[in-house]
Amino acid sequence: MEHFGCLRCGREVEPGNKSVAVYMFAQTVGIRPRQKSAAQRICFCPQCSVSLAMGPVPEGALNVAAWEMLRDLVGSDPALNEAAWENLRGIIGLLPATGTDGRSRRPPAHGYFEF
Repeated sequence: MEHFGCLRCGREVEPGNKSVAVYMFAQTVGIRPRQKSAAQRICFCPQCSVSLAMGPVPEGALNVAAWEMLRDLVGSDPALNEAAWENLRGIIGLLPATGTDGRSRRPPAHGYFEF
């Protein structure tokens, strides 16, 4: 089995792991003999799938078509959202805590926030 990476974030998506796959191919219509391209598999991890679906409409006809398919998947069953939260819970344990060490934090003197 082949390993794929999430198109958006690059995170490896191993076979059997939760993910969304978009298959894309091109085919002639009304032209004989009919020609068909090879199908390409495009993978998204659960977090990127939900994030993309909940985000603003992208530009470009193909991007809009893929976005609408992701929105349909995310809205049809809570399993994809649950998978995204499961993965995020695992990542949260790896992130350093900020602002919880008892020291007071002053806002930066710059015109923007520092995280």
